[in-house]
Amino acid sequence: MTNAVSLPPDLHQWITRHVTGMDTAAVTDASWPRGDSRVWRVRADHGTVFVKLYPSAETYEREVKGCEHAKRALAADEAPHLLARAPERPAVVLSALPGRVVRGLPLEQAEEQQVHRLAGDLLRRWHDAPEPVSDLEHQRIMASVTAQADEAAMILDRLGDQFSPAEQDLVRDAARDLPGLAQGLPLVYRHGDYSPRNWLWDPEPTPGHHGLIDFEESAPGLAIEDLVWLCGAAWPTRPDLRDAFLTGYGRSLSSTEQRALVLLTARLGVSYLNTGLTKTDTVLIDRGRTVLQHMVRAPR
Repeated sequence: MTNAVSLPPDLHQWITRHVTGMDTAAVTDASWPRGDSRVWRVRADHGTVFVKLYPSAETYEREVKGCEHAKRALAADEAPHLLARAPERPAVVLSALPGRVVRGLPLEQAEEQQVHRLAGDLLRRWHDAPEPVSDLEHQRIMASVTAQADEAAMILDRLGDQFSPAEQDLVRDAARDLPGLAQGLPLVYRHGDYSPRNWLWDPEPTPGHHGLIDFEESAPGLAIEDLVWLCGAAWPTRPDLRDAFLTGYGRSLSSTEQRALVLLTARLGVSYLNTGLTKTDTVLIDRGRTVLQHMVRAPR
């Protein structure tokens, strides 16, 4: 979404103290339609910057921490630089990156495979950059997985008659097995929303340039959680993209990781379905049913 807009007056006043030569006639809304954060693209003397206003202090702090992690994990042009921050608002000014958002780009098969290969390589470097995981964080991560398992059990009890026998078995497995599987999975600092809407692609430099944005869901967690969207939305119909991604990531998934990934993705599918039926949202209903159908056929 890129509509010409005016910035809120107080935010405009703050930005002018940090961005020289701001062109008030060249401010566009770059927010996602379903997102809670507000994002503006702003043209200034030294190029384009992005201004992001967060719905909570928690999402702001995650973005800031994610920028700091990216600075250690990635090349300088692979993630935005934090140019200014205002925790009291909460808002930040971020540098722009080369390329365009991958979601919706008309890519040829070979180019799309290259994008996913580079995305796998970038995520491996993101995951490999160490961040301490405190005992409290570890407890939070395990509690989150247990909550997801409990949600799967609750939805199965509520909507079980709407699932096929194979889907019922899959959701039952997620409810029973996820907490135990999580105990043996690698912990990393995860991105939290690793999908093509947060990837940037510039095909000009050979072999192409891949960038990463949006860190407001970043936090310590299971490495495999960063693959859930891909497992549910991209890989079932495009195994070539899975192969390309894992080639870039530099290793195959262990049998435990593969089972946990399928069960976490199935849990997300039933959550989509439950929310869709509650809110009469046909998009979420269709998405949930599709994910479940794909995961029933996935190896686990």
